[in-house]
Amino acid sequence: MAAVPPAPERRRPRRGSLERPINGRLYRGTWLLVGLPLLVLAFSVARPPALQPPNLPPAFDPATAKALATDLATQWPSREPGSAGATGAIRWFESQLRPYGFQVRREAFTSDVPGRGRVRFVNVLFAKPGLSQKTIVIMAHRDDAGVGPGANDNGSGTAALLELARAYAPAGGGARVRLPYSIEFVSTDGAVDGGIGAAWFAAHAPERQNVIAVVNLDAIAGRAPARIQLNGDTPRTPTPGLVETVRAQLAAETNAEPARSNTLRQLVDLGFPYSRYEQAPFVTRGLAAVTITTAADRPSDGVGDDPGRLSAVRLGQVGRATQHVIDAMQQGVALAPGPSSYVYLGSRIVRGWAIELVLVGALLPFLATTVDLFARCRRRRIRIAPALRSYRSRLGFWLWCGAIFAVFMLVGIWPGGTARPPSLADVRWPTGGLVGLAILAGLGWIVARDRLLPRRPVRPEDELAGHAAALLALGVVALLVAATNPFALVFVLPSLHVWLWLPQVRESPLWVRVVVLTAGLAGPALLLWSFAGRYGLGWDAPWYIAWLYALGYAPPAGFAIVLGWAAGAGQLAALTAGRYAPYPSAAERPPRGPLRETVRRLVVAERRRRREPGEGRHALHG
Repeated sequence: MAAVPPAPERRRPRRGSLERPINGRLYRGTWLLVGLPLLVLAFSVARPPALQPPNLPPAFDPATAKALATDLATQWPSREPGSAGATGAIRWFESQLRPYGFQVRREAFTSDVPGRGRVRFVNVLFAKPGLSQKTIVIMAHRDDAGVGPGANDNGSGTAALLELARAYAPAGGGARVRLPYSIEFVSTDGAVDGGIGAAWFAAHAPERQNVIAVVNLDAIAGRAPARIQLNGDTPRTPTPGLVETVRAQLAAETNAEPARSNTLRQLVDLGFPYSRYEQAPFVTRGLAAVTITTAADRPSDGVGDDPGRLSAVRLGQVGRATQHVIDAMQQGVALAPGPSSYVYLGSRIVRGWAIELVLVGALLPFLATTVDLFARCRRRRIRIAPALRSYRSRLGFWLWCGAIFAVFMLVGIWPGGTARPPSLADVRWPTGGLVGLAILAGLGWIVARDRLLPRRPVRPEDELAGHAAALLALGVVALLVAATNPFALVFVLPSLHVWLWLPQVRESPLWVRVVVLTAGLAGPALLLWSFAGRYGLGWDAPWYIAWLYALGYAPPAGFAIVLGWAAGAGQLAALTAGRYAPYPSAAERPPRGPLRETVRRLVVAERRRRREPGEGRHALHG
């Protein structure tokens, strides 16, 4: 029996070939350059100093504050903005202040609320004048969602505001000496509608020019540990000195470190700024502001928020800590300028500019390797232009979808309103609008795909050019992200560094290519996961994020950049599925343009459909 010849040894493709076009050595070597930003990051860690309060006994009475919160929740359980209950709550609030001698004023305004139209809001303000016009703001919202008593959210914060006002009242037993800084007490309206009252005060109140710090009290009598909320509507964080002062006083009162968002969540908040708490509009305008709360990232909807669940112990701890913070800032020691951007680690911070430097540095391996891939294609005389035109067609389709979305927003098909975060419980998109968007997007794809269909066998060189063009486009997208908000690179970098290796696995089984393509979606998945789990939106998370863009809360530049990223992802998905074709040359294209050719095909198809029944009848008669 003849011996079976051994199977030929399978050799690994050589570097630089069509099968291994990615320069792995260059990629790994460029990562060494990222070591320098990491070193700078390590040295940027700082410990901000906390302001020290004087050794004075606090006048905050938790029993009185709990009684006030119970009274408000009992008398006016429904305080939805614009309702009769909201008006009654204002009268109740003002009646509690009469014995203290404050000059109280109302600040009324109207604003558009998605799903409700034009709504009237009322902020109530009163002040303890100081020797200086510089002002410390103590704030709590008065409204609730109207579905529960709102004892904790935010009867507790309102009661604490009144109790703190008593301690600094110009008349009565709680009067104190005249202070270096003025104190402005603000009872806001519209917190359930995205902090509309706080945003109005930050933009229009006469005192806003003199504000040096804001402490917001929101749902502070819950059973959970006290928590500090920092993030704003833009990638900023409040002055570290204020944050550290609040942290130190809460830790002293509760004998435990206050809770905070972890490092990853803070990076997500800087990359996609979003907050429903009322410190956000102040931080956005460059004012130092923090929120103290016992609630979760998703504020309570009010169900079951009754007076029996209030914790007098927690209310007293937060109230005394807030009074210590006020007294510490009244020592005349100025806070460091801010806000800037940083990640708060609890008594330590990592500077935002150092984090940005690391994120931008992490682009270098991808950019260097992508440019090298482009150069290799040029040396092999592989044409990139048809692949870039193919990307252009995909980008045109996504821009068409974005334009439809914008037009629907302008004509009022999407629910519109003030550029504030809408209620997490009201994610409702018009069915007709979604159907119209899908139909128009489908028509756009029918037109665009005429230039994307394979007209001849696709060579390996064409596929490599398609990868190179898509990666180059993604590199441009990453540079635009770095120019607008470098923190948002946390959502883009996974796709860059994972999809860079798609040309290397072109000959691998389909499941391997699909796994690599899917892994590159980790960045957008991180953002969706944050809204789905952290804010309790579930499958509504994509629609809510789109709603933020429709309202103008999220920046339009970011929306356009997302479309560019989607076009690059679409080209790589076509390559992974084996459906990619380079843009056809003039000889391969039909004489008509894509729109005319599409119309012609539809007309011919309709004529054939009408002709077929008649032909069938003639055949039967024959």
